[in-house]
Amino acid sequence: MQSHYSIDLLGFEGVKITKVIRSEKEIRVYIETEAALQICPLCGASVRRIHDYRDQVVKDLPIHLKPVNIILKKRRYRCTCGKRFYESYPFLPRYLHRTTRLTKGAAYLFKDAISIRYAAKSTGLSTATVSRIIDRISYQRKHFRETIGIDEFKGNIGGEKYQCILTDPKRKEVTDILPDRKEAHLSSYFRSIEKKERYRVKYFVCDMWKPYAEMGRTYFPNAKICVDRYHFIRQVTWALEKVRKRAQKTMRPTLRKYYKKSRKLMLSRYETLSEENKKACELMFLYHDDLRRAHRLKEKFFGICDEKRYSVIRKDFKDWIQIAESAGLPEFEACIKAFRNWSKEILNSFKYQVSNGPTEGFNNKIKVLKRVSYGVRNFKRFRMRILSCTGRDS
Repeated sequence: MQSHYSIDLLGFEGVKITKVIRSEKEIRVYIETEAALQICPLCGASVRRIHDYRDQVVKDLPIHLKPVNIILKKRRYRCTCGKRFYESYPFLPRYLHRTTRLTKGAAYLFKDAISIRYAAKSTGLSTATVSRIIDRISYQRKHFRETIGIDEFKGNIGGEKYQCILTDPKRKEVTDILPDRKEAHLSSYFRSIEKKERYRVKYFVCDMWKPYAEMGRTYFPNAKICVDRYHFIRQVTWALEKVRKRAQKTMRPTLRKYYKKSRKLMLSRYETLSEENKKACELMFLYHDDLRRAHRLKEKFFGICDEKRYSVIRKDFKDWIQIAESAGLPEFEACIKAFRNWSKEILNSFKYQVSNGPTEGFNNKIKVLKRVSYGVRNFKRFRMRILSCTGRDS
């Protein structure tokens, strides 16, 4: 009597296991099915007459890290109209020599940022076969909801250095991947979306790149344009870093080396430092007064970022710009100019508490995907890989 456990392990209904051979290289499972009434694909008549048999080798999901080859005893039927045909199986697609679940298993592996070679090795398939499997996967654009985040990442695909990612920061999901960030392409893409969908967007989050903000105002007129927090906070830390580097140039080599190693100490929040590190900071500021002023500006701005009351933030933000201007630090000029030009969008970020944090997280995952794949040339395949490993359901 055949073991039901073997049938449960294989997972195929109506299949009888006749033999299992296990070697060091593979597992071979011999199976057959009961003869059943068939319908002729040519004339539609009921057919019972068996013409002949043949064994077909079918690849299945590996077991215990070993490839599994199923030897299927296939029947060929013969109709009275002269048509000869093989019976069909729910677990085996027509014209293929691999089970349906092996194909699905190979596709499911790409939920993680892995290479095609790794997927091929894990499933026992060739890299060409795995490539064909993933090329058949298709993802549609998700509809825009309340919030849109837009950013670019360096993909180097299809002759374009940068590609564009659209996200829903509040739902923490990727909406779509675009082949480039050119204004003409973005305009064409947004125009293709119905006004009803675009007009219901309330927040458009971007960095301080003017074309993005213009796209937001043009195609999402009901949305508040918000600058992502990371992009305006780093303006302050960049300015502090420039002051530190300028200060280092005036110091002797040993002291210069100490200041360089203390970079992280200066960029950290002063209130979170230990007493020992606070004293170290104060000692460094004794050597350069500009560095002390720059550090105080950084701390004051971070204090604004921690504030919860928008009325206080709005006042303190404008006061900070005036204080930074009166500090006389040339390194802060670019920061002050950016804050004046983007003050409305920066304050919107504080007021509505939206950011592109999830988008930056997705960009990091894209970098991992590029690294393990040693680059991807085909944009369609790259888009599918990104959407798959960022949690998109097909």
